[in-house]
This record gives sequence, C-alpha cells and structure tokens, in this order.
Amino acid sequence: MGYIKFDKTQLINLEYSLQKEMVRSNRSGSFSCTTIIGCNTRKYHGLLISEQPGLDGDHHVLLSKVDETIIQRDAEFNLGVNKYPGRFHPKGHKYVRDFTAERVPVVTYRVGGVVLTKETLFVTEKEMVLVRYTLKEAHSPTRIRLRPFLAFRNIHRLSKRNIDLNTRYTKVRNGIKTRMYDAYPGLCMQLSKKDFEYVHAPDWYNDIEYIHEAERGYEYHEDLYVPGFFETSIKKGESVVLSVSTDEAFPSALSRTFNNEISKRKPRSSFHNSILNAAEQFFVIKGGEASIATGFPWIPYSGRYSFIALPGLMYAAPQKGICRKVIDSMVSQISGPLFHESTGNKRPGYNSADTSLWFFHALQQCLSATAKPTLWKHYGTVIGNILAAYTKGEVAGTEVHDNGLVHIDPEYPALSWMNATVNGRAQTPRYGYVVEVNALWYNALKFSTGLAREAGDNKFLDRWTPLLEKLEDSFISVFWSEKDSMLADFVFDGVRNLSVRPNMVIAAGLELSPLSKPQVKEILDTATSQLLTKRGLRTLSPRDPFYKGRYFGDASKRDAAYHQGTVWVWPLGFYAAAWRKVYGKKGMEHIKQIYEGFEETLWEAGIGTVSEIFEGDPPHKACGAISFAPSLGELLRIEKML
Repeated sequence: MGYIKFDKTQLINLEYSLQKEMVRSNRSGSFSCTTIIGCNTRKYHGLLISEQPGLDGDHHVLLSKVDETIIQRDAEFNLGVNKYPGRFHPKGHKYVRDFTAERVPVVTYRVGGVVLTKETLFVTEKEMVLVRYTLKEAHSPTRIRLRPFLAFRNIHRLSKRNIDLNTRYTKVRNGIKTRMYDAYPGLCMQLSKKDFEYVHAPDWYNDIEYIHEAERGYEYHEDLYVPGFFETSIKKGESVVLSVSTDEAFPSALSRTFNNEISKRKPRSSFHNSILNAAEQFFVIKGGEASIATGFPWIPYSGRYSFIALPGLMYAAPQKGICRKVIDSMVSQISGPLFHESTGNKRPGYNSADTSLWFFHALQQCLSATAKPTLWKHYGTVIGNILAAYTKGEVAGTEVHDNGLVHIDPEYPALSWMNATVNGRAQTPRYGYVVEVNALWYNALKFSTGLAREAGDNKFLDRWTPLLEKLEDSFISVFWSEKDSMLADFVFDGVRNLSVRPNMVIAAGLELSPLSKPQVKEILDTATSQLLTKRGLRTLSPRDPFYKGRYFGDASKRDAAYHQGTVWVWPLGFYAAAWRKVYGKKGMEHIKQIYEGFEETLWEAGIGTVSEIFEGDPPHKACGAISFAPSLGELLRIEKML
C-alpha cells in the first residue's frame, strides 16, 4: 500500500471518487488534470492541456480523455465514466479496485478474471502524455480498445458541435495524426506496438456534463469529438503504451521513455516528499526563461504570487539556480519599474499596488546567500527604479505622502491581494494607508538601504535614508491601536479600519518590520484567537458582521466570500515567521503541529498537493484551485523554519 491511501471500498462510490482530483505538469508548461477515476467534472480537466502561443497564448485542452474497453469472447466492458444529463454512461467506475499515486497515478480495474492497470505520466520537457496499460491477469484472449475524446479549445471555454471540424487524418508510425481545426498543431496518437487496428469513425459525443461547473454557475455541457478508435490484443504480463503528443514519437522507444520518466519522479512516500513533488510541478522552463505556474488548473500566472511562492518553492527547485532564473526572467519582462501582476489575451496587467514590493521579499529569501555587493550590482538599478516609481506616482492609484507612507486612492480599492470584484465593485475595498502594502514598502526600503550600505553606494543612501526614517516614525503612529492590541487593516482620512485580518500578520512576519517584539506578540495573540484554523488564516474574523464562513455558489457569491472569511494557507508562513521572532526556535512546537496537520489534506481534494483556499467554518472544506503555488511554497518555508 502506498503512502497516499484511499478507502478501496469507496472508489466505486462516485460521491467519494469524483471529489478527488489529480494534476500533473511538466517543465514545458503543459499539464493534465482529472479525477482519480478519469471522469472529468470540470471544463479545466483534460489529459493534454498545453499553451498555444500561435492562438492566444493561453492553455488549451487538446486531449480531453481516453475511454477504454476490454473485450473478451465478444463481450465488451467499458472502463470509461462520463456524466450526461441525468445519468452516467458508461459506468466503468464499478470496475475500479485500487488507486495509487506514489510516483504516477495508477488505476487498477477488475473485470471478471481480467485485472488491468492504467498508469499516466507527462514527459518532462515535451508536450507529451503517456498512458501505459498492463494486463496483470486474464484467463482468455483479451483485446483493448482505446477511444480518444478531443476538445481543441481554450481552457476557459467549452467545445460545441460545429461544421468547421476537420475530420481528416494522416498515418504516422503506429498511429495517426489529426487536428480538429487548422489553427492548431497536429496531435499524434501512437501505440508502442505495431499489431493494432485503427478504425476511423468520426463522431461527436454531445452534452457531456461537468458537475463542478454547474455548481460554480457556469455553462457545463460540452460536445467532444472522437475521431475513431484503436484496438489491439494484449497478453497477460504485456504492457501497451499510448502516446499523445504534438510531436511524432518513436514507438519503439515509448516503453523505455515511460520507465526513464518514472525513475525521475520523487516518490510520494512521505508528507515531505509529497509536497516537494507537488511544488516542483509549478516550475516552467521555456526558451531559456523560467516562470512559476500559479495554480492548477486555471491560474496560469501571477507576478504577486510568483514572488510569494518562490522563497519556499526554491527548496523543491528541479535544477540549481532556477529561482534566480525565475527572478531574472521577471526582471527582463518588467515594464519600466513595474512587474506585471497577471496576463490575459497576451496583455499583461499592472493592477497592483504591491507586486513590485513582493520582489524585495523574494530577493531577501531566495538570494540571501549571495554576497550583498554582488546582489546590489546585479539588481541595484531595478531596485532604484521601483522605489522611484512609487515616489513619482507611477504606480497607478498610489502616491507616497510626506510621512513616507504609500497611499492608495479610494478610486482604486482593489489594488492589494484582497482584490476580488463583482460587476466591477470591490468586495473587500481597501484604500488609504493599507497595512501590508506599507509593511512591504518599509521592508523594501530597509532591505535596499542595507544592500547599498554594504556596497558603499552613498548616493542611494542619501536619497532614501531620510524617507525610511520618516516611514519608521509614521508606520506605528498611523497603524498601531494600543487599545485593541493590533494594527489597523487600513487607514483613510485618519479613520482606522480595525477589521481583524491576516494582513497585520504579514506585517509582523516580514524579515524587516517596524514592529517591536511585544507588538508582534499582541498581533499573534489576536490572530491566534480569531483567525487561525488548522488550514491557515481566515481573511476576516468570525466576530465580524461581514464574515462569510462558506465558499460556494456562482462566481458572484464565491468572490463575495473570497476575502471575507475564507481561509488562505500562504499567510501561515508569515504567522510562523512572526511566531519565531517572539518565541524562538525552541517555541516552534505550536507551528509544527499546524504544519503536520496538513498531511491529511493530501488525499482529500487535490491528491498529493494543497489547495488554494479552505472554507472559514469547520470542517474547512478545500476550495479554489486544487494545487496552489503559494500554499505549497509557504508550507515548505515553514518546514525549513522547523
């Protein structure tokens, strides 16, 4: 039995198995995502999902799934599972007997005297998914039929039956090459054995239903295209590998490729190895540049969350120096002094007051071993440009006041990480002096002047030291509430918003903070009593009348709860850092218990990984993206602290 365990008797229970999802990615930025029994429940599910720079640069689902049929003595047993309106068909889940995920996902099916395993993996640096079928037991001649379901559509949309479909195909070695639409690359589907039959029978499978999209209030019916099917005999002990790729493969090498790829995988044999394995999957290396995929399956990139995640993800880095490469790639794409926060339709977005300030935190944590004069030589110019941009008002919606604090215009209430909007209206409006933005601003100035001092850059020190001294005086006087033993969440026109949120914990946990140790302790006491859960920190205290403890419903309802009580994992890293400031390494048992409590999440929602968010109310159900880079990154950073 593997480390990640399931109740075998419950695998055939759809209420159990459809809630458990797997995601696998590779260094080229492609990924697969589906449930453990292969029934897609989201439009974001698919076996081969890859970026299409020739179209819109977004991820597209090429291969949605493959349904298998076992044939013995003219009897057919369909192993696939699809949801249609009012029914599941076929009902292959009834044949599932086991599921493991130590190195790759392995599903075991039993059909009478037949025992078949199905293993799925992504090739590390290619847009190629391999599926290996092995016949473990059989008492009579057996054949296997493979029916691929194609989508060829943007990950955020759904495929519909249409007249533009290209049904043609060409033969390639041990398979075929096809493309649904001419704008796409061709898709090669090949078998590892020569003795097979391909029957071309193009058809649409209409109204496949995605239950999670229905729950989320989106369109949830899709028509998928099946070009035909492959069929081949398979003997007891024999393995057949199916390759699906945008490049033609060498069929004779498929089995060897599969074994080589398995040998590279970190086994999920412990909690530590599981989160290392999951964390490594966020690194994307293409064209000599590196980046971080923010969250699977639907959050491709965020500058803010790349910087937040990187200090922990570096402990899972797939190659030496990759974190430096990620930072340098982001610096190379900077627009003036600003890092873009998001991408959409090939256009970068800069709607953030803090993304460029998180850059300093990433430098501190990831490159602290670098000699500071060298660090200054490499990044001094971009550091100076970023700081100057804030003081010149070049960060939209912000300005630096005479007291040294960054001020956000009330016309821009969604520039912090709590930026959910519904119909253009911010759900957690924060403006004026925002606490974690100014804590990050202080950290940036303090860190930068420290680098400049060691590098002997007196000109930089003369410019920025007076502003830092003003900021040191202003931060406490503006934000600290002695009566409430906490920092205000934001201050506008002299009025403090004293909502209890994790942003003051971020301020307390930053490496360079204007807070005293007694103040950090009081913040921790408040956060522990009102925000801390076994899954992270609530975004709002349950004592607040605006608190929302459940995260469900359509997009508007979910966005309304996103930062109004929903639990986020990544602020725990700053909670742990603040805790260590107060109680030292010997007082970290409290943090260790929280960290170890995440072990049980590895087989609850996203298998072997940690979700983006959890509900604020017990039992703290996992929600959002099923695998989130900042969640994994900060758990790894906490592990390093321990």
